[in-house]
Amino acid sequence: MNLRVWSVLAVPFLGFLLAAPPSRAAVPDLAAHTALYKLTMSHANSDDVVGATGTMTYEVQDACEGWAVQQRLQMTITNRDGQDIQMVSDYATWEAKNGLKLRFRMRQTTETAVTESTSGEATLAGPGQAGEIHYAEPKDTTMPLQKGTVFPMAHTARLIASAEEGQKFINIPLFDGTSSTGGQDTFVIVTHWGDNSPAPYPELSKLPSGRVHVAFFDHSSQTPDYDVSMRYWENGVADDLLMDFGDFVMSAKLSSFKLQPQHHC
Repeated sequence: MNLRVWSVLAVPFLGFLLAAPPSRAAVPDLAAHTALYKLTMSHANSDDVVGATGTMTYEVQDACEGWAVQQRLQMTITNRDGQDIQMVSDYATWEAKNGLKLRFRMRQTTETAVTESTSGEATLAGPGQAGEIHYAEPKDTTMPLQKGTVFPMAHTARLIASAEEGQKFINIPLFDGTSSTGGQDTFVIVTHWGDNSPAPYPELSKLPSGRVHVAFFDHSSQTPDYDVSMRYWENGVADDLLMDFGDFVMSAKLSSFKLQPQHHC
């Protein structure tokens, strides 16, 4: 089970609904912040899982020329035999603000045994151009990145900017370093944008927000590997997540939140 989060391909029966990149002026300012989420099981999709709880920490730091992101997801999953299984995913990236370079590291464990790990660096030749990935783990290898691929922070900015321009269906190729098989396709559905309903923290209360659904696909697959829906604010902060891991769906709610300094380098 891959515990990737975030952090969407238009599958064939939807056609290729390509979102035009938003204008530079429309790209939102993302917020450096620290967020802690409490996780509870929303529902199970199989009889193999009877319960799940956990926490997720997500930290974005303004590192002048780039964004430094750390995410830690911890879950205790109870199976139908009553056994509690501990699963942990640690994920860290540095992403250039010009969108052309990503350094990544991911380590996933089940009951302290490492089940998956990746690390390396990905680069793009230029905005909207192709690139390549150099993996150090799980083995030293190089893979191509298709034209139009973006990295995680750029993906968030593109998604929000497209939503603010009124786009409802957005197809964005993504590479985030959580898989050893290269880039993925993502398909985003914006169910609504511009919601000014109450926010859980005053720093978010004056910002527009909306709800989005993001599905992650392997390039050759019509079935998503993972999907998540969430409320996004204009500055990239997320809350009220529903994360579908296949056998079960987790709900994630903000339990603490703090904005971090924006550096002017």
